[in-house]
Amino acid sequence: MKKNLFLAHCFLLLFGIITCHSTASDTQTSKTVNSLLNNAATDENANKNIHSNKINGISFEAPPSPFNAEDLAPIKEKIAANWIALSPYAAAHKDKSAITFNHPRQWWGEGSEGTITSIKHAKSNGLKVMLKPQVWVINSWVGEFKLSSELEWQAWEKAYEKYILHFAQIADSMEVELFCIGTEYRFAVQERPAFWRNLIKEVKQIYSGKLTYAANWDNYENVTFWNDLDYIGIDAYFPLLPDKTPKVAALRKAWKQPITNIKKIQQQWQKPILFTEYGYMSVDGAAWRNWENEANHRTLAVNLQAQCNAFEGLYQSIWQEDWFAGGFIWKWHVNYPQSGGKKHKRYSPQNKPVEAVIKGWYGKQ
Repeated sequence: MKKNLFLAHCFLLLFGIITCHSTASDTQTSKTVNSLLNNAATDENANKNIHSNKINGISFEAPPSPFNAEDLAPIKEKIAANWIALSPYAAAHKDKSAITFNHPRQWWGEGSEGTITSIKHAKSNGLKVMLKPQVWVINSWVGEFKLSSELEWQAWEKAYEKYILHFAQIADSMEVELFCIGTEYRFAVQERPAFWRNLIKEVKQIYSGKLTYAANWDNYENVTFWNDLDYIGIDAYFPLLPDKTPKVAALRKAWKQPITNIKKIQQQWQKPILFTEYGYMSVDGAAWRNWENEANHRTLAVNLQAQCNAFEGLYQSIWQEDWFAGGFIWKWHVNYPQSGGKKHKRYSPQNKPVEAVIKGWYGKQ
């Protein structure tokens, strides 16, 4: 759950990526990553068909200006990803029906032109695409979005439908493989289920690919329209352990209850599970409450090993399940040489030891 994502997005726009000095030993981190990779390699020949069909994806941050197709090459080279999620953003206020998209002041990659070009660049790099329109609620979080009257809800439904159908049309015209109809709404999903079912019908009139919805980790059980979609989408920021550097074995144990709950929903609806977002910051307590880590990132120490262990714990716990379709790492930036790095605290795996962990799993064929 990324309650402060809009503020974080604005912060990045104004001040750039925050970095600090790592307290972890690069040598020790490298040794441990190698150990994780060696353990994963023992299963290389097992479940080969399962791995070859996985959605091994990244979530791409829409760039502020045009970029070259070659800028996406590191996605496959560094972590062996085969899918990319593109998010043309819209903006809204927490108590207003209006939704604004394709605004002149938005980043280039968030609008229609940038989205179309990004899809072309992704496909030229051999990447399959999930188009995932997403709403930033200003000074709030989309999961807290709620309106007070029926007239307001109806106005919102009209505005949201216009936004989604616009990008569904682009998705179909560009032969995008997967389209996500919404992300992390809570009250709008629980209180307006008929709207979502009708929206899905409208999308299917103009888009012929697969469909999903991205429910927050603590709300996917309350979605009632999974039967109308192809994947049960979960933004998988489950709080697992508060340890500064949790052990992989302990993380596997901590994953047991969330996976039990996920599997119940999978069996109920008979749809594959897709982590529409997943990822960990490279800080102390990386596998704990990510929304708190985001709010407290200035005071948290860089912890590259915690990030590595968190990813490895997730992969060992769920990635080989045949009912699990895969997922999209949050997130990847366009300028690879200038992104991430060993002093970087945020989610990006770029230029960090965790790249090797991801590639060890994504690269299994």
